[in-house]
Amino acid sequence: MSNTPKTSKFALLSVMLCFFTMGFVDLVGIASNYVQQDLGLTHAQANIMPSLVFFWFLIFSVPTGMLMNKIGRKKTVLLSILVTVLSLILPLCGESYAMMLCAFSLLGIGNALMQTSLNPLVSNIVTGNLSSTLTFGQFVKAIASFLAPYIAMWGATAAIPHMGLGWKVLFPIYAIIGIVAILALAFTSIHEEPVAKGSSFAQCFKLLGNPFILLCFLGIMCHVGIDVGTNTTAPKILMERLGMDLAAAGFATSLYFIFRTIGCLSGSAILRLIPEKVFFAISVCMIIAAMILLAVSHSQAALYTGIALVGFGNSNIFSICFAQALNHDPEHKNEISGLMIMGLFGGTIFPLCMGVMSDIMGSLGAVLVMAVGALYLSYLTIKIRA
Repeated sequence: MSNTPKTSKFALLSVMLCFFTMGFVDLVGIASNYVQQDLGLTHAQANIMPSLVFFWFLIFSVPTGMLMNKIGRKKTVLLSILVTVLSLILPLCGESYAMMLCAFSLLGIGNALMQTSLNPLVSNIVTGNLSSTLTFGQFVKAIASFLAPYIAMWGATAAIPHMGLGWKVLFPIYAIIGIVAILALAFTSIHEEPVAKGSSFAQCFKLLGNPFILLCFLGIMCHVGIDVGTNTTAPKILMERLGMDLAAAGFATSLYFIFRTIGCLSGSAILRLIPEKVFFAISVCMIIAAMILLAVSHSQAALYTGIALVGFGNSNIFSICFAQALNHDPEHKNEISGLMIMGLFGGTIFPLCMGVMSDIMGSLGAVLVMAVGALYLSYLTIKIRA
């Protein structure tokens, strides 16, 4: 009995390191800007990269939920990190557009496996407020997200290129951290409740027939669309309207993730004090205000304020939607997790639409696409349960 608290703490630390590894997927935002600059791509071509990352959530999320029923959540998470590490090694083998597309595909596959399995794994090591714990995990994830632009900028602007990699130095750095995460989780003991009976594909998708599960699914689609959209588009807005170069404009991505990190950290405490419905409504109001600022502003202060607002406001949307869906039907956690993570496919739909609209209308077109997602979240607010 005396060892239980210690084991629980080590398990939590190991899982949080996995959340940090989960944040590697967000490097696609700043990386796509550097690849666009290096290879002379159009906005539409560059936006295929983040879209491709999140395309794999559509393909792999539900099968991952079924895989968890067979091999367990922990083994699935270990597999996901291994695939992620491989995706980070691949860009070091070549600089072509095709090579980067392959690397981002693997990154998306690994992240689809990880997000589907890691979130329900948390329920095996914590008791109490699941939303709060998932939000803290998103805080840890956000640290990796906002560090990526700084590491890339450090590599791109250093007087002596690091190992000749330039901005791509972030790939080996994150790969090493991923290997550490594999080792930490592998040596962590986590009890998983047995699954009485696995579900078929048809049974998994049938869960979307539940109106509340469907609403949460669409909410996650809009959340990740706004997340990836801001991550990718914020630097372009600053370059277009303020004449910044990419190195300086890359701060916009870090600013977004700084405030998303602050939002996750504060949200994990706030969600223990006020109803989820109230906090969700406050978050959505921030996102809508941010969309207005990003659409009409031409001053640095106003644009930075908009980026900060969407970062803070969007930081807790995923955790609330995910936890509400899991708590709605606890007997099908693995299947619902797969469905909710499939909603991250919104990260494919939004950037593709934003890339096309940006080529037509400039950055305003991209913001208008994100605003559609913000409007849906405002509707979802009245459906969220207190």
